[in-house]
Amino acid sequence: MQKRNMKVMKRIITSALLLAALFVAGIDRAAADDNLKRLTFNNPIISRSVPDPTIIRGEDGFFYLYGTEDSRNIPIFRSKNLVDWIFVGTAFSESTRPACVAPGSGGTPGSSAMMWAPDINYIDGQYVLYFSIGVWGYGEKCGVGVATSDRPEGPFVDRGVVLMANEIGVHNSIDQFYIRDNGKNYLIWGSFFGIYMIQLTEDGLRIMPGAQKVQIAGSLMEASYVYKRDGYYYLFGSAGSCCEGANSTYRVVYGRSTSLAGPYVNKSGGRMLDNQCEILLQSNDFVAGPGHNAEFVEDDNGDTWIPYHGYLRANADLGRVVLLDKVQWKDGWPFIENSSPSSSSAAPYFKE
Repeated sequence: MQKRNMKVMKRIITSALLLAALFVAGIDRAAADDNLKRLTFNNPIISRSVPDPTIIRGEDGFFYLYGTEDSRNIPIFRSKNLVDWIFVGTAFSESTRPACVAPGSGGTPGSSAMMWAPDINYIDGQYVLYFSIGVWGYGEKCGVGVATSDRPEGPFVDRGVVLMANEIGVHNSIDQFYIRDNGKNYLIWGSFFGIYMIQLTEDGLRIMPGAQKVQIAGSLMEASYVYKRDGYYYLFGSAGSCCEGANSTYRVVYGRSTSLAGPYVNKSGGRMLDNQCEILLQSNDFVAGPGHNAEFVEDDNGDTWIPYHGYLRANADLGRVVLLDKVQWKDGWPFIENSSPSSSSAAPYFKE
């Protein structure tokens, strides 16, 4: 009887320990999704290479972040507070990769284009993921593809090509950004051969028939992003070299306009069409080559946050990790403290 009781007790203790372990694991897992009460955070917020981030807040209340496929098929991460992220999968699988990046699409026979610089949006009741068709060194073969999904975590379905460089007449047609303005859809794109915009169809999947491209910035930059605030359109881009590790010179530049089509100017009135701009963010002793920022996010305190990529000088081999900083505003112009990445900061605030 005593031995039987001992066995029962052991089973009870073992079960209790197992349940406790599962409970703790559940807390650890949930921490990335549900920890809204952080007071501070340390950069980077994602310590693996996820270049060219793009962010959306899904219909489920979570933030989703996508990046260039340093890991294939466009990685997707999820967070509730912009700081704690978990990997939830990829936009595509090997069997569902878009046709525009199939073998033979690259710059040399048998090679493949890559999917760079995704841009995530919610258009006409579905998640629309634009991506650059990237062929390093072959700007005439670059372009913009598009895919859709009912869920932010995918899977995404290939919807074909929006534009190609050799057809639209813009060399190196990558780094696209979608914006809806005054009831119309637009795509902004370009990389060091001018920044352009053009109207899209209502579903955002194709160029509007008869639409003509308009140049809105010069040849200084790529990775365009437009943020509208208090009657101004702010055009951001990244100038310099993106991908040379600790020697990268990438930096975020910008100007503003009262119209989406420009002219965008700096504080002195110099035009971005003439490559004149302000600097928002540049390298420091902590991070080299900060740039290609994602969409700005406003927290529940009304503060503005900018996610972006960069190389940690202490460990550039990690690749382009994801960092986060607060954007402040003065007299209608944005700035970041010290114009450079922070190693730690007060955290964004989001309500329960």
